[in-house]
Amino acid sequence: MSGTKPIRNALISVYHKEGLDTIIRLLDKHQVTMYSTGGSLEYIKSLGAKAETVESLTGYPSILDGRVKTLHPKIFGGILARREENHLAQLTQYDIPPIDLVIVDLYPFEDTVKSTNDEATIIEKIDIGGISLIRAAAKNFHDVIIVPSQEDYGNLKYMLETKGAQSSLEDRKHFATRAFRVSSHYDKHIYEYFNRDGEDLSLKISVHSGMPLRYGENPHQEAIFFGELETNFYKRNGKELSYNNLVDVDAAVTLMAEFKNSEPTFAILKHTNSCGLATRPTVLQAWKDALAADPLSAFGGVLICNKTIDEATAREIDELFYEVLIAPSFSDSALAVLSAKKNRILLQLHTYPKATLQVKSILDGYIVQDMDHMTLDMATIKEATNRKPTKTEMNDLLYANICVKHLKSNGIALVRNGQLLGMGCGQTSRVDSLRHAILKANSFGLDLHGAVMASEAFFPFPDCVQIAHEAGITAVIHPGGSVKDQDSIDYCNKVDMAMIITGFRHFKH
Repeated sequence: MSGTKPIRNALISVYHKEGLDTIIRLLDKHQVTMYSTGGSLEYIKSLGAKAETVESLTGYPSILDGRVKTLHPKIFGGILARREENHLAQLTQYDIPPIDLVIVDLYPFEDTVKSTNDEATIIEKIDIGGISLIRAAAKNFHDVIIVPSQEDYGNLKYMLETKGAQSSLEDRKHFATRAFRVSSHYDKHIYEYFNRDGEDLSLKISVHSGMPLRYGENPHQEAIFFGELETNFYKRNGKELSYNNLVDVDAAVTLMAEFKNSEPTFAILKHTNSCGLATRPTVLQAWKDALAADPLSAFGGVLICNKTIDEATAREIDELFYEVLIAPSFSDSALAVLSAKKNRILLQLHTYPKATLQVKSILDGYIVQDMDHMTLDMATIKEATNRKPTKTEMNDLLYANICVKHLKSNGIALVRNGQLLGMGCGQTSRVDSLRHAILKANSFGLDLHGAVMASEAFFPFPDCVQIAHEAGITAVIHPGGSVKDQDSIDYCNKVDMAMIITGFRHFKH
């Protein structure tokens, strides 16, 4: 079922004939028996090559205005038969020639939609026989080679010129891959035509194995979650998760994965950004210091901890209105406290998600990228200023760099002693993000003297380090890479600030 296979019989039924002439002559030269229909048959004969009609094989003419030509067991049997004793015996029994090569393309549905609004004309361009031939031949790629599009004529021509009337498994698998790409693209455009007025999402729910959500980002939007929450979570209490809950939960666990092996750490997130984060010797203290950074934004937020929630912490948390609380476990007494309010969602985290790709829908398609799992390598960071960070500053700089990595750009994080003091994110100016972070810290009575600052991208001008210094910040970490990096370094040297350059940007849009 593998290796080189001869091409003895070919089925050719195409809409586009440009570029096919050399292929026909090569097949004729190698005495390949060609079966064809309609215009394709006439084209082959016009080149002086021999061809058999599909009708002579099936015993039926083209019927229903050409809607049925190749849909017959003597065609699909020859394509789908595995070249093994049992299947070959059946081919012999029913006088079916094995078909080794299928050259077929599809009616130009997409172009027809662009050129006319006449529904009858468009519907007639939904290919049935062609798409079936493509799928059948691609499925049997161990024995059959499929050429699904005019775009693939060149590759077939090259194969016939260099190898003669035979194909390797590698050739056949390559063409099969192309075939499924062509068929999926074709079906996508047919679906979009029928869905041009929009589809009720409830239909998608009935077709796909998704979990319907209460609604999307807003009540007028329907939403579905595709995935298995049980892989990562056990829900201990509360209502069903909403679209927004899930987006925030994803941001929360992605952030906390950075601290899964740390001392007790608590984070509070709002709209995927952390508005509170602290690492302390106890869970209770971590909660109090995380909340202190911005108790106003914490209202209605998503909370996450990397350690067991105890009763004392649960009682403190219970004073705040929140949407979701995530932790690896809850003590029995803590669970009793927290589950008294039936709508509060409690998620017990089994394992941190291990996603390697991030997918977003844009325009009429998708973009995919690797997840940002970059961590700092202490051997490659650069101490850019005359004054080197103290040990305490360095610990806070590394902590702040993790914080800012998970903030929307432009992002700024201010940290001291393992506590987020202020953050700015989503601003169109990095200066605005910094001023927002300072304003936040000051408004909640947090002292920035001796704190450090992290930025997820470089400083194009020295204004940010100047503003930070004037607020009491003593050390800075950022990726570097600006043509004016030296201006910021010079300012830090002038005022005895320390600066670390990481070499890695963490844009988050």
